[in-house]
Amino acid sequence: MSITDYCSFADDWERRATVRTRPRRLLENDDKLIFPLCRQPLVLSATFVEHCAQWRDFVLVQSFYKYINDVVIFETEIVDRTARSIAKNRFTPPFPLACRYNAMSVVVDEDYHALVALDFLHQTVSMTGIRPLDLPRQIELSRALPAAQAQAPAHLRDAVELIGVAIAENTVTHEVAAFSRDDSVKSSIRGMMADHLFDEGRHARFWTNLVHLYWQAARPADRDSIAHVLPTFLMHYLTNDLQKTFDLQLIEHLGVGARIREALKDEVEALAFPITRQHPLVGNIMKFLQHSGLLQTPSVAAALDDYLSPAGRAA
Repeated sequence: MSITDYCSFADDWERRATVRTRPRRLLENDDKLIFPLCRQPLVLSATFVEHCAQWRDFVLVQSFYKYINDVVIFETEIVDRTARSIAKNRFTPPFPLACRYNAMSVVVDEDYHALVALDFLHQTVSMTGIRPLDLPRQIELSRALPAAQAQAPAHLRDAVELIGVAIAENTVTHEVAAFSRDDSVKSSIRGMMADHLFDEGRHARFWTNLVHLYWQAARPADRDSIAHVLPTFLMHYLTNDLQKTFDLQLIEHLGVGARIREALKDEVEALAFPITRQHPLVGNIMKFLQHSGLLQTPSVAAALDDYLSPAGRAA
């Protein structure tokens, strides 16, 4: 794709964007789950199942609150910032007007997603009477982007931000899709996720196309510099440290004895997953890198091979 080939999706956005077409969704007071069991392994652990079953709904509700909080951080503090910078022509390199228009539509969509998420948080508090615990102020991307940008030359920091956001937008689309298909979850929440997915598919294509445009025009030396920092980005992005911290905080609020609490903590510590080619997000990231053109660059392929090797993960 060249800049002259780039087309705005203005008409598609006007017809299909959820901010234009969806009514407000209301949380049902039924026996369906508010959060998928498979997304909170703590409630599936042997100790929890045997000794803490009465706390399941509390843990799932708090996990839902964290998920909403993560959505708001991701969309209003990170994606919104990058897309707004592109739309206002404050990004290096600058993009043509059609790209900038699409970027502003992404800003509108993401702020609307955050509004819907906060609406569901408010509805859940009202229905359950369970108030959120202290929620994280960062997500993995909050750490991954500045860590990678710090290793890049100053003139490439916007480009590293663009690629990092594009990676995250492409991976979150797959996460949202899985959530929206889980029949154990309340219909309104699955509907919210399906609405989100409807927009995120368009966003994933938008970011992939922008990265493709940038990569085609980038100098070979700049491509190699970005390849060098990609492992740092992935190291901070593909981690469960924040989730583990949150789960340990949850355990402290369960009304169980010290022995059970320590057993739960041990099981949470054991939930850490290795970053390999079989990691649930790595396949999605590799597809994005392929479609955007990065993976065809030898330095990128070599950096990722080194990072995903056992020696690279141990470094």
